[in-house]
Amino acid sequence: MTAQHFRAVLFDLLTGLLDSWSLWECVAGDPERGRRWRLAYLAKTYSESLYRPYETLVREAAVETALPAVLADRLAARYGELEPWPGVTEVLKAVAQKCRLAVVTNCSEALGHIAAERTGIAFDAIVTAERAGYYKPHPRPYRLALDELGISAKESLFVAGSAYDLFGAHAVGLPVFWHDRIGMATAVEAPSPLAHHENLQPLYKMICG
Repeated sequence: MTAQHFRAVLFDLLTGLLDSWSLWECVAGDPERGRRWRLAYLAKTYSESLYRPYETLVREAAVETALPAVLADRLAARYGELEPWPGVTEVLKAVAQKCRLAVVTNCSEALGHIAAERTGIAFDAIVTAERAGYYKPHPRPYRLALDELGISAKESLFVAGSAYDLFGAHAVGLPVFWHDRIGMATAVEAPSPLAHHENLQPLYKMICG
């Protein structure tokens, strides 16, 4: 694959880079219940737009899926246990030699920085929904990251973890590499990504050749 020139790569954090799904399943005590809880949370955040405390939405999603609200506090307390998907840190280190890196995440400031540190990478910008004031796929978080990098959307690539980011990134002119690690379905009308893979190795080839 011929390397493409991007000055910046922006990443979804909690699915695009980290296996946060396993932590939710562990805290829930059962993979099916954990996944149902996580999907309920995703539906809430992507329909909220204006920021409400991340921890509140996680708690509400737990109650909606018949789980104890206290699980939200237990999840937050265990954010330091998050692990990158296999191969992620190696790819990030290589890509960082070619362009600037940023995170755009639907998370609180405190938890977003804890999670970003779990990648082992010093990002040039970390934009959380709390700091942006809006949840993705609202344009504000993506634009804030681009503004802080001082790089235009057409010179950047967004690495999505879920189908929701296909809408948000497209709206601000960001081409998308969809790192579809969990096999999340997308709506028929979602914009098509530039690339769609289950691991980040093709991203390395795209950026580094």
